[in-house]
Amino acid sequence: MTNAVDLTALEEELKADISGAQSLHALEDVRVATLGKKGRVSALMQTLGKLPPDERKAFGQSVNGVKTRVSEALDARKATLEAAALELRLATERADVTLPVRLGPEAEGRIHPVSQAMEELAEIFADMGFSVAEGPDIETDDNNFTKLNIPEEHPARQDQDTFYFHPNSDGERLVLRTHTSSVQIRTMLRQKPPIRIIAPGRVYRSDSDQTHTPMFHQIEALVIDEETHMGHLKWTLEEMFRAFFEVDEVTMRLRSSFFPFTEPSAEIDLAADVIGKPGQWLEIGGCGMVHPNVLRNCGIDPERYQGFAFGMGIDRMAMLKYGLPDLRDFFSGDMRWLKHYGFSVLDMPSLAGGLSS
Repeated sequence: MTNAVDLTALEEELKADISGAQSLHALEDVRVATLGKKGRVSALMQTLGKLPPDERKAFGQSVNGVKTRVSEALDARKATLEAAALELRLATERADVTLPVRLGPEAEGRIHPVSQAMEELAEIFADMGFSVAEGPDIETDDNNFTKLNIPEEHPARQDQDTFYFHPNSDGERLVLRTHTSSVQIRTMLRQKPPIRIIAPGRVYRSDSDQTHTPMFHQIEALVIDEETHMGHLKWTLEEMFRAFFEVDEVTMRLRSSFFPFTEPSAEIDLAADVIGKPGQWLEIGGCGMVHPNVLRNCGIDPERYQGFAFGMGIDRMAMLKYGLPDLRDFFSGDMRWLKHYGFSVLDMPSLAGGLSS
């Protein structure tokens, strides 16, 4: 009975210590002193081996009962203290959501004008029902040239204009893609009409001056169905330019031209009024109706389907919209230039809120 009385007194004392703990740190000290490896309850369990066999079982059960009830008291007190701590934080750490956003380190970063222009164009075309298609930068000669109806003797296939690799293990000649038209080929080989895609990405040509770089960015669009015509092409271009330059009206003209992969083909000129140069015309890109040979090369019946395609340089579009004088600065890695011309990471382009607001 002495042991039973001692255990009752010990339990009351431990519960008093638990109730008196005023913080989670103090409660943890009580737990260690009670149930830790050298705690008071743990020490009692270690005395079992010294008791007579007839007392050992009853004493062990009593100690386990104390341990269980003390553990329950610790858990209950911990829950109470955690709730109180949370209530205190909610009372002292209130945030006034009507205050302006406090600019932190994330506001120091800048979105490159090319990335901004790509996001803006993707937003515009998504609104018109286009999806984004992607392809590899290293492309086969067949996808980059042959399937696009570009003959062997075409200047674009010469070494001075295109970066070539050695043939791969299958004997295919590989190139750094000279346009994202190869993505259109891959899409037509993989997907049945109707098709409505844009293909933004890096392209590579052996050229470098104030308005040309060996690597630049291009966006192309492709629409294939049974009823598409040049009127749809013209409307799509006008709507895209109007949204991109954020003006109510644009003046555009299509000049007759020649591309192996479209027929008829046209150069796209835009009146420079949109960038404050009235009376001048800016050549933006090329377009046309997809050549029947291209459709045939991709397993699409040109007697049933037709479509249009167009392409333009994203870097050039960004230069025009944001007034950037030298294309080479885009790739200089100058953080001062990026901080001046770059865009906040917090301003995502949207048609509703303004693309480059």
